[in-house]
Amino acid sequence: MHIKRINRVLISVTCLLISLCPILNQAQEHPNLILTKAGVEKIRAELGSIPIFDATLEQVKEEVDAEIALGIDTPIPKDYSGGYTHVRHKRNMVVMQKAGVLYQILDDEKYAKYVKDMLMQYEGMYRTLPLHPKTRSYARGKLFWQCLNDSNWLVYVSQAYDCIYNYLSKAERKKLEKNLFRPFADHISVDSPQFYQRVHNHSTWGNAAVGMIGLVMNDKELIDRALYGIKGVNLDKTAKDDDGGFLNKDGKAGFLANIEEPFSPDGYYNEGPYYQRYAMYPFLIFAEGLHNVKPELKIFEYKDGVLLKSINALLNLSDADGDFFPLNDGQKGMSYYNDALVTAVDISYYFGNQDPGLLSIAAKQNKVLLDDSGLAVALGIKNGKAKPFDKKSINLTDGPDGNQGGVGILRSEDLELVFKYSAQGSSHGHYDKLSFSFYEKGDEVLQDYGLARFVNIEQKGGGNYLKENKTWAKQTIAHNTLVQNGKSHYQGKFDIGSKYHPDLYLFDASKPEIQLVSAKETNAYPGTEMHRTMAIIKEEGFEKPFLLDIFKVKSDSVNQYDLPFYFMGQVLKTNFEYEVPQILEPLGKDNGYQHLWSEGSGHPIGENTKLSWLDKGSFYTLTSATLKNDELSFVRIGANDPEFNLRREAGFLIRRKEVQNSLFVSVVEAHGSYSPVSESAVNSNSNIAALKVVLDTVDYTAISITTIKGNTKLFIIANTNASKEAKHTLKINEKNYTWVGSYYYN
Repeated sequence: MHIKRINRVLISVTCLLISLCPILNQAQEHPNLILTKAGVEKIRAELGSIPIFDATLEQVKEEVDAEIALGIDTPIPKDYSGGYTHVRHKRNMVVMQKAGVLYQILDDEKYAKYVKDMLMQYEGMYRTLPLHPKTRSYARGKLFWQCLNDSNWLVYVSQAYDCIYNYLSKAERKKLEKNLFRPFADHISVDSPQFYQRVHNHSTWGNAAVGMIGLVMNDKELIDRALYGIKGVNLDKTAKDDDGGFLNKDGKAGFLANIEEPFSPDGYYNEGPYYQRYAMYPFLIFAEGLHNVKPELKIFEYKDGVLLKSINALLNLSDADGDFFPLNDGQKGMSYYNDALVTAVDISYYFGNQDPGLLSIAAKQNKVLLDDSGLAVALGIKNGKAKPFDKKSINLTDGPDGNQGGVGILRSEDLELVFKYSAQGSSHGHYDKLSFSFYEKGDEVLQDYGLARFVNIEQKGGGNYLKENKTWAKQTIAHNTLVQNGKSHYQGKFDIGSKYHPDLYLFDASKPEIQLVSAKETNAYPGTEMHRTMAIIKEEGFEKPFLLDIFKVKSDSVNQYDLPFYFMGQVLKTNFEYEVPQILEPLGKDNGYQHLWSEGSGHPIGENTKLSWLDKGSFYTLTSATLKNDELSFVRIGANDPEFNLRREAGFLIRRKEVQNSLFVSVVEAHGSYSPVSESAVNSNSNIAALKVVLDTVDYTAISITTIKGNTKLFIIANTNASKEAKHTLKINEKNYTWVGSYYYN
């Protein structure tokens, strides 16, 4: 840890400790956690004149009124995710939070009574409630099968309690706090240190739950426990969480540690955007509570304001449709339309610099928080301040100090390249260094598989992670990156992967006509260096920008290398012959290969191998510089999957055997269109006549691209000197090339 970072932590902790002491003894007014008394007055004054706020309020009112009409149900817990009792308790927490808000804004006692009556039912249940009967979790809850969901419940219910605090009598508050809230907070923290005492999205929810109920109850002990963790607790060093990752055992715990460690200075969250989305709600809602109740903590300024930076990073980790890129464990289709991102956008706008681009996203979300931040967003939209949120090419560093790899995103016209060279990503990380995915207009062209899980669908493993997440989705072959000798990066082992990360070699998005990202990985396979450079190039004569992929591998030993491309769509044409087997067999026995059917195989017939496909009305062509002994395979996901847990999607694989050092070069073109209405195909063929490696040395790699009209362009990457000021002179085929910088293109 750097000295600067140590000082930052010490100063923050000291200030927090000093500032907490005198304040907690003072009387508090309610609501003060998320809604504030002054904010409620402003909201009431604006009602009827703020369209998006008014519409959200009406929707929430209809929803809660319908629940009130159904009556209160707090069943004895018995189910996994997706089961009735799980869904009912989850629904109760959300409805209570919303009912509390309605009570404050509409001043209608029926909502306060509804919350009170439900809380009293929970109080009566919780006193004698045992651990949840489902035993799968490493940390069982009481209302839910895992402490994580119990923490979700308390985060929401804390807000409801704050909203009806003054409606309750002193005796009623004492009863709830003694029999429900304090024991609840103790169970997910003191009684469950393996859940609470760590750096992970699980514990972030736990910290926020304990801290938020502590803020409402004015309980200094709970607030301290939330901010700094439990003192003097040692964890079993062999313990693992539900996802197979080892628990944190270095003593770092509490809300501040969960801000300090997972976030890079750019705001990238090490578990990936799917779990960043999930974690942002407790991060931001607790931070908002701390800001309102303890403004002297300046929580939104902690670690150079990284919580607000993280929202911008997260929004940039979404495609043109707002769906988050499925890096690491990520369910496809999760987007910034999720309620957690409504919270993120509103809080970022209100507590940040009031970026008008956020208003355009809020308008698309078509809902706001029913609090001070939501009011600010609604007024901003009403007053015409919204501007488009401009997502540009961006490089997001990983690691608490920004020096543990990262994710590079290149955007050009309607195309997006996502290049992953990040650290392991905690227990949700996948073993796919230097992998990529490619999008056009928000649609996948070359995909990242994401996770193997059907979240909250009881029929699929209780809605939890399936065994195929480990045997397929996490394995290297499941991704568009190099596999050596059929083995996953870092042996597919969490403890090894957590020690290493790739290193950025180059990121340059300064020129719209050519943008590059390049990184090296030296630890995925000991004795082997992998260096991948990817560029999006806008070139005259091409309908759309094309993607150039250069994968250079250097090893101490002779190996087999596999490079897959998981394309989306229907195969149209190849320029090589292949055989289709009568009986399908898996491509291998382990490391994910056991889940790939070998559907066809062949060999190159020339220096270039071409594969064209059609998807969603667009044509795509992969052109690869191949060797005559390369093996070309069509594969399909789904072997050894008797329960049909995996999607049956296709891939194309280039295999190169018995080589030591090698170079894989490919170009992906997006071109043309097809209309099933007019039955018209436009520009359906590749524009590339030849892709050649004209030079490959330790220091330089040169690639020529010749179009069907005979125009040739040369791209040269300096492999050992990425300096923008470096001067290079290189002779290729008796011609001298001189340039300044890390690459040459002309």
